[in-house]
Amino acid sequence: MKRRRVYMSFSDAMQGVAYAVRMERNMRIHLLLALLVVVFAAALGVTRLELVALILAMGLVFTAELFNTAVEEMVDLVTPDFHPLAGVIKNIAAGGVLVSALTAAGVGYLVFIDYILHLDDLLLRRQLPPSYLMVLIAAAVVLVITGWKAGLARSRPSLHTAAAFALAVAIRETGGGFAALAGFVLALLVAQSRTEGKKDNWWDVGAGALVGSCLALLFLRLIA
Repeated sequence: MKRRRVYMSFSDAMQGVAYAVRMERNMRIHLLLALLVVVFAAALGVTRLELVALILAMGLVFTAELFNTAVEEMVDLVTPDFHPLAGVIKNIAAGGVLVSALTAAGVGYLVFIDYILHLDDLLLRRQLPPSYLMVLIAAAVVLVITGWKAGLARSRPSLHTAAAFALAVAIRETGGGFAALAGFVLALLVAQSRTEGKKDNWWDVGAGALVGSCLALLFLRLIA
């Protein structure tokens, strides 16, 4: 039997991940939440150990979701017709995802709770370091490219959400405090209205928020 090259195995694995992202809505939600966690971790300046905990928790959720997708596909292949035991197997696999998600939520709470209590000073009044801006840009690029690669229908950043978050970031950079918090709340309401009106999906809204924030920060830093 001919041995497979390493890059071929890596390519097959990436195709499996792309399939799960394309076919499973929950996988797309997990990926979007993970990107938001990375952005908040960078903006709040978490420690290295806290970042390690967050990465392990996110990896646990992704792994559980991938195995859940594999189990569902295998069950459908073996028993295309309804079978009570098939439902039990799927429920157990879904339970594994739930446990991993609850574990990740617990880790996120323990990491972010102290930062959230000092959110006004950490996020709304302190200038965002350049290194964190690079993390925001990288997250935006990854989200846009992943959505395009996954074949999401008409995947593109939401311009309305981008404009709303760009305005919120501009308020934060020039004033901060309560006005910045109100700006971000309004931006989130714009994002929600776009999804509820079925003008954009959550993927488009998340990408638009990151792209708008990055462009506003870059512009304000260049003219400062």
